[in-house]
Amino acid sequence: MADIHRLPAVELRSALRSGELSAREVTEHFLARIEESNPRLGAFITVTGPRAVAEAAAADARFARRRAGEPLPPLHGMPVAFKDLTDVAGVVTTHGSAALDRRPAPADGALAAALRGAGAISLGKTQVPEFGLTAYSENRIAPPSRNPYALSRSSGGSSGGSAAAVAAGLVPFAPGTDGGGSIRIPAAACGLLGLKPGRGVVPASESSGDPAGLVVAGPLARTAADAALLLDVLSPEGPATNGSAPNVAGSPDGTGYLDAVHRAPAPLRIGVSLDSPWAGIFPFTPDPEALDALDAGVRLLTGAGHDVVEAGIRYDNRYPDAFTTAWTAGVGAARIAPHREALLTPLTRTFRRRAQQRSAAKLNECLAFLRQFERDTLAQYSAWDLVLTPALAQTPRPVGWFTGSGHGDGRWPSPEWAGDADGDYRRQCEFAPWSSMVNVCGLPAVSIPVHWTGGSPGAGLPMGIQLIGRPGSEALLLQVAAQLGF
Repeated sequence: MADIHRLPAVELRSALRSGELSAREVTEHFLARIEESNPRLGAFITVTGPRAVAEAAAADARFARRRAGEPLPPLHGMPVAFKDLTDVAGVVTTHGSAALDRRPAPADGALAAALRGAGAISLGKTQVPEFGLTAYSENRIAPPSRNPYALSRSSGGSSGGSAAAVAAGLVPFAPGTDGGGSIRIPAAACGLLGLKPGRGVVPASESSGDPAGLVVAGPLARTAADAALLLDVLSPEGPATNGSAPNVAGSPDGTGYLDAVHRAPAPLRIGVSLDSPWAGIFPFTPDPEALDALDAGVRLLTGAGHDVVEAGIRYDNRYPDAFTTAWTAGVGAARIAPHREALLTPLTRTFRRRAQQRSAAKLNECLAFLRQFERDTLAQYSAWDLVLTPALAQTPRPVGWFTGSGHGDGRWPSPEWAGDADGDYRRQCEFAPWSSMVNVCGLPAVSIPVHWTGGSPGAGLPMGIQLIGRPGSEALLLQVAAQLGF
């Protein structure tokens, strides 16, 4: 099948489970696509081809000798890739940094263990920004991850390599991680559906580098059903059944996101807002294309029978400092040899220095504020079933836009901006001003590609909307995405 990469993930899984396709056939197909496309796309840092083929052959052997009725792993033979912040046993984890030693990971991290244990086959490690800190996937160790729809543009970050790989058909879907928008931002930039689950939905290993509990794993996919398939493995307990999520039409036995995804939700009250907790410190004006995407989202949701109303939301102006303090705390504690500090990017170096100079009392004060911010924001959001915003305030940015490392043309930062860490960070916050507060609040949210600047899917650049749900509403968000045709 020459078009294996065009199959939705749910159909590819069916073909693997029926024996219509072998795991080795599928793995070799995707590896060939990576070999052809990655030199210009920069989606992968490391490709583990021989290892993947060997694992696929072993999966085929298990398939051939299984007894009648013996169940297959839920992701039997499915190719995936892990962003290069995730440990995969025997493979180097670079964290996107030239300052770290190159040593193979001794064991799978929690995310890789879950997916590989479910039968998925890793094809390699995808491009990330240094330590996952930024909304673009550029670093000092490998070429930047580029947008499949315009190679001069960024694929976003920090799951930018994974998003580019899915959008270009190098893997059928991929797990990402999101601590301030790192699934939703690249999904929006690459025309994908990206779901950030709520806090605690996906089991995660303990991390001293995330004191505010911001980071969670979730799916990057082309359809809601594909995202649901991956989420079923990431979150084995299944959709919430405690009534915390409104109007969820779940499966008959109450389990399984894939079972639930195609059941239409009841009409919802959706509040639409352009308010952002960053607006006080970084005033911004959304691009016309972002507003076009929001208008498209409103039309689609209204056409599906939902009540979409204006929502005024007030955010405490102390948020930017508190979030930045919590978000960058981990890089201050990273174990980096003093003689290698100079190899860090300017942004990482700046935030690391500030984190190390900050007192424990200051960090605790910021964490306490963020807990109060969460309570205040949840109280406001409770007026609606879902909150709707644009996914991004700007179209996908040119490679080098944030760092000032590109070739200035009067419309975007020129090389003399290079090394300006604060300018870099400001540009990121203006690019994605509706992302990080969702992580602080521990809420689920989904990015859905509803608009293309060229007027039709695949034409021009993708632009999306973000829907923010109540705790436990992951299934509802996927149901709404499917209802809108994704």
